[in-house]
Amino acid sequence: MGAGGVPYVVTHDGRTIRYPDPLIEAFDTVKIELAENKITDIMKFETGNLAMISGGKNTGRVGVIVSREKHPGSFDIVHVKDSSGAIFATRLGNVFVIGKGSKPMISLPKRKGLKRTILEERAERPTKN
Repeated sequence: MGAGGVPYVVTHDGRTIRYPDPLIEAFDTVKIELAENKITDIMKFETGNLAMISGGKNTGRVGVIVSREKHPGSFDIVHVKDSSGAIFATRLGNVFVIGKGSKPMISLPKRKGLKRTILEERAERPTKN
């Protein structure tokens, strides 16, 4: 709540939107119509939604949220499963919801957020003469 009891939401890029939808909670993602500064869609932070990792060792990876561990007095941990079946964990603050279910609301990079091993990367590179 802001001054005078006015509800508001602050986005990652610093925008402040007054009188948002009351269903929006912390860590949810909103899709905004930039011309009008209005919220067009809400992606809830919940199990089963697609997320991208925006910080830490797993930066750039994309997967479905499997679970969330709450640790009072410490960092909450989120477990994510990518499309290759690998499950990894990261801090809650590093997770950014990008889609409902397994369908992304944005275009993904060419590798679709999968992390390759060093051997896989090496096999793709052209050989030296």
